[in-house]
Amino acid sequence: MSGEAALAALTAKLGHDFARPELLRQALTHSSATQGSRLSSNERLEFIGDRVLGLLIAEWLIERFPTEREGDLGKRLSFLISAETLAGIAERLALADALKMPETYRQQGFRTWVNILSDALEAVLGALYLDAGLVAARGFVRREWAGLLEGHRKPPLPAKSRLQEWTLGRGLGLPVYTLTSSEGPAHNPVFKVTVAAADREAEGAGATKRAAEQAAAEAWLAGLKGS
Repeated sequence: MSGEAALAALTAKLGHDFARPELLRQALTHSSATQGSRLSSNERLEFIGDRVLGLLIAEWLIERFPTEREGDLGKRLSFLISAETLAGIAERLALADALKMPETYRQQGFRTWVNILSDALEAVLGALYLDAGLVAARGFVRREWAGLLEGHRKPPLPAKSRLQEWTLGRGLGLPVYTLTSSEGPAHNPVFKVTVAAADREAEGAGATKRAAEQAAAEAWLAGLKGS
């Protein structure tokens, strides 16, 4: 599918005719495709999209679960705005087909690709907000996140909590997390963490140490399912 066809297909899925289509184009432009000019990439739109998403999901959770405590709402929020969740929605929208970036970036490792997709989805939401306001952004979020929010009667546990429950339930002690590296520029670091539990190890990466630990725990649990 050509870039323009992919853009048209994505626009249809978003259900919004942009008054400022340049916003959507910018949201779909990875920093690697801007020849060093980060102001024309999707990073600034990602910045505002991240805040809009957090607000709209928090608003929805307060409305949908009026008797839940703050801690349980926080668990739901963490799951719904996680990079893995966003990347899954981006894949469902075939957002990658419309992304502007060098082909080599499409061959990056799993964790890097997840971050690229999740950042782009936040940028698209930021573009939608700037073009048409909170009403349009809210409609998009509630449509695309509905199955995820309604699919969990109980707050989903973070991967670290699930791994800890698994090991302690078998008398194996606590998982051990080790920071193995920290790379990239200060404004966009990548942390890598290894988790060891039950004589097995797994690695994860993220924009924060905490996110990397969650990714490592998720990878460990995924390996358990595959074994």
